[in-house]
Amino acid sequence: MQISYLALDQGGHSSRALVFDSRGELLTSASVPIATRRNALGHIEHDPEELVSSLQQAIAGVCAELPADGHIRAAGLATQRSSLVCWSRQTGAALSPVISWQDRRNAAWLERLASRADEIRTRTGLVLTPHYGASKMRWCLDHLPAVQAARATGELVMGPLASFLVCRLVAGLPLFADPANASRTQLWALATRNWSPELLALFGIDAKALPRAVTSRYAYGNLGTPVGPVPLTVATGDQSAVPFAFGPLDPSVAYVNLGTGAFAQRAVSGQLPDAPRLLVSVVWSTAEHVDYLLEGTVNGAGSALDWLAEREHVPLPVLLSEADAALAASEPPPLFINGVSGLGAPFWVSALESRFIGTGSRGARVLAVLESIAFLLQANLEEMQPHGPALKGLLVTGGLSANDYLCGCLGSLCSLPVTRAEDPEATARGLARLVAGDAASAWPVPQGRRQMPVLNRELQERYQQWRRELKQAVGQ
Repeated sequence: MQISYLALDQGGHSSRALVFDSRGELLTSASVPIATRRNALGHIEHDPEELVSSLQQAIAGVCAELPADGHIRAAGLATQRSSLVCWSRQTGAALSPVISWQDRRNAAWLERLASRADEIRTRTGLVLTPHYGASKMRWCLDHLPAVQAARATGELVMGPLASFLVCRLVAGLPLFADPANASRTQLWALATRNWSPELLALFGIDAKALPRAVTSRYAYGNLGTPVGPVPLTVATGDQSAVPFAFGPLDPSVAYVNLGTGAFAQRAVSGQLPDAPRLLVSVVWSTAEHVDYLLEGTVNGAGSALDWLAEREHVPLPVLLSEADAALAASEPPPLFINGVSGLGAPFWVSALESRFIGTGSRGARVLAVLESIAFLLQANLEEMQPHGPALKGLLVTGGLSANDYLCGCLGSLCSLPVTRAEDPEATARGLARLVAGDAASAWPVPQGRRQMPVLNRELQERYQQWRRELKQAVGQ
């Protein structure tokens, strides 16, 4: 019998299922694209039923490719952490869209809690922002008749996307919330690892409407698959899974993921750090042990390039080709104030108009967007430096890690080696390691391409000018 592990990775562009064998080798994978809906109000959503069916299709796809003697021992699920859904306790039917983590629809309402921001930060490790789930829950309660009706009858469940998918994919409609995803609702307290009565009261959320808070590794129940029931034993966030693809957490390494958004993370041990401009996240939790990450977020990474492609009415591959031409011609790029999906860490401005400062060709504007991603990440890395040992390097993953110019900018700005993991399956591989547990101790670690920093004075000067322009734009 060939033992394997199933990793389900539900992302912003697709739902994926990947099967890893007992040696950590990828056996087979399946991917199903999903749509993102945007409207004139700035709402960013997904269809909940499409996400469920896309995962079911992906699971069926990999099961069809399993060897005859294959046996999936256990499965794990990773999702985007701050996306939010409301659904029916009795049927599992969605009562709201999947409101994306990028969505800021209740920013104006959230401003009334500004005086409580420090208290919220202390309890949750999170800065007060409409990207997290609590204000989205409040919006659903205030604006969606189906949600209001379900609340009146006691049928309402609200929670992270991961909890909804667990409910729909696992037999018996279970209601659980893992720490990585529950914490991004801004209703979950680091100290107790449970829903906070004080925060529930502050946002006007009934605890009875929330899934039960559990640990990252938990007996969530059995997935129904074409090859029989498979125990789901791990649920976590996509970014929370990534570092584990590369072995034990290393506090001297900054883990940078470049996807729709970008994230810079570093492991912290002992007492939680006082870093009010960054986030403190639970990256892994069992009944006996908790690991934390200090985290900086950049909302506009791949989404910023998508924004530019839409603005220019040109496919993204064409834009990236024009960027290469501008770089070959040594054309200096303008600056880009990157407010796509709001300004994340360490500035925390929920709404900021994106704009170019200066002129240049279309290719130069692409370079400016790429530089803005590196600039925002560098600002986060500077915030992280005092917390822990000196950083020795960056480990970069995600789709945009294939961009030579972006990774070169990162290395030049922070004067650290950049290792590009060149593993497009970092989230799934890290998730599979967590599912396999001790059985994964001998799994190989992906070997990346190491790139030494190259001094670029012009880039450094643009970064300093960008910091001044951004400070003026946001008043910080």
